[in-house]
Parts: sequence; structure tokens; C-alpha cells
Amino acid sequence: MSAIRRHPIITFFVLAYAISWVGLPLYAAGIWPIPFLATGPLIAALIMIALTQGRAGLRELGSRMIRWRIGWIWYVVAIGLPLAVLLLTVVLNVALGAGAPSLAGVGSLSTILLVFAVRLIDPTDGPLGEEPGWRGFALPGLQTSRSPLVTTLILAVFITGWHLPTFFLEGGFQPSIFVGGVLGTVAVTFWYTWLFNHTGGSVLITLVSHAAQGTIQIGAPWSASADVAQAFLVYGIVAIAVAIGLVVFDWQLWRGPAPASATVQPAYQAEPRVR
Repeated sequence: MSAIRRHPIITFFVLAYAISWVGLPLYAAGIWPIPFLATGPLIAALIMIALTQGRAGLRELGSRMIRWRIGWIWYVVAIGLPLAVLLLTVVLNVALGAGAPSLAGVGSLSTILLVFAVRLIDPTDGPLGEEPGWRGFALPGLQTSRSPLVTTLILAVFITGWHLPTFFLEGGFQPSIFVGGVLGTVAVTFWYTWLFNHTGGSVLITLVSHAAQGTIQIGAPWSASADVAQAFLVYGIVAIAVAIGLVVFDWQLWRGPAPASATVQPAYQAEPRVR
């Protein structure tokens, strides 16, 4: 317990990886049906908060999860940003030789809205399974003693590493999809830090943006595998360009210190800063 309290962030990452990846060898052996648990970060965060912060920490996480009074413009940005990147990806993918996109793989508007709503409340899916951990626990903890830029770089490494098995589970390894997936994961880590810090540490806004970001699959408008692979690569490049733009044009936010509302409570024992 003493070691856990001294190194809560490291312990959280270890737990998140262990919980999410525990089924991989069993799945490979054919004795377990679920290869990867997206809910790992959520479970790890709840365990760590209970051990290091107690009820006060759990209340704080709950407060961040329902922190909705942040200004309507941030909801527009949270949903519009991933949709705009997806739209630009479609345009560029066609310009680079992909076939004409089809709405058949996207679904009707009612289907899209239903998928978005379910993703907001399903703890076994990415948004609710990840955001309370990455943004609800790790981000404010790291920002207590680090700038938002350094914090996000650290998170990007661990979150991308956590996602690596998912790039191999469906359809095997494909270089374009792998590179696009890595770039996209790094990029959205910057998007979500930017949203989180601009909204007083609202996990809700990152949950909304995460749900919007995956509601329409990147390759859904195409059926040809080559077009899909190219779309993933284009998406990753566009997403990382947007992330760079957020850093360049809002540099003051990134150089720190982070807003007090986007860090942890004083009772929390933050990870010692490494110089």
C-alpha cells in the first residue's frame, strides 16, 4: 500500500494494461471468448481512487463525469472536431484514388444517433471504458506537477501502447491501418487534453468527443480493403495535423501550468516529477 500511494499513476497504468490484456493469451489458446477488455482503464481508476483517495476521490471523479455546465460551444467542438476530420478524410481519400464513398456502410441518421447514445453509457466500449481512467484519473494526476504538453506526451505513449493489441485482432496486421491507428490515437490524446483543460476538467466532454469520434467507422464508406487501409492512414495524418495545430495556436495552454480545476485535489499524492 505504501508503494501504491507513492506511485499511483504507475500503478494505475500497470493495472489498466493487466486488466485489459489478461484475456489475450487465453483467447489465443481458444479457451476465452474476449481477447481485449476496453473497460480496463475504468476499473483500474476506480481501484486506485478507492485505495489512494477514498470516497472523496470517487466523488470527485463522479463530479467530473457529470460536469456539463461548460458552455454550449464546447459540445459543438467536441462533436464537430472528429466529424470534420472524418469528412476531410473522405474527401482526401477519394482525391487520392479511392472509390466513391457509399452511405450503405454508414447507416441511417437514427442508427448513428443510437450508436452514439449507446457508446456514452456502455462501460465495455471505448468511451466510458477509457475516459474515467485516462482523463478522470491519470490526466489530472500527471498535470499536478507537469505541463499539459509533457503530460499529454506521457499519456499518448501509454494509451497508444494499451491500444496496440486492437490493431492486430481484426483482420491481422496491415501496415497502413497500424500507422493510421497509432497516429490517430496519439492525435486524439491531444484533442482530449485540450477539451479537458478548456472545460474545467470535464470528463463528460471528453466522453462525448470520444463517443462521436468512433460512432462512424473510418472505413465505413468503402468496401474495398485497399480503400479502407488508405482511409485509416489519411485519417491518422489529418488527425495528427489537427493536434499539432491545437498545440501551435493555443501554445499558452500547453506550456502550463494546467488550470487548477484540471488537476487533482490537494489530498491526492501525485506522482513525483522526473527531471
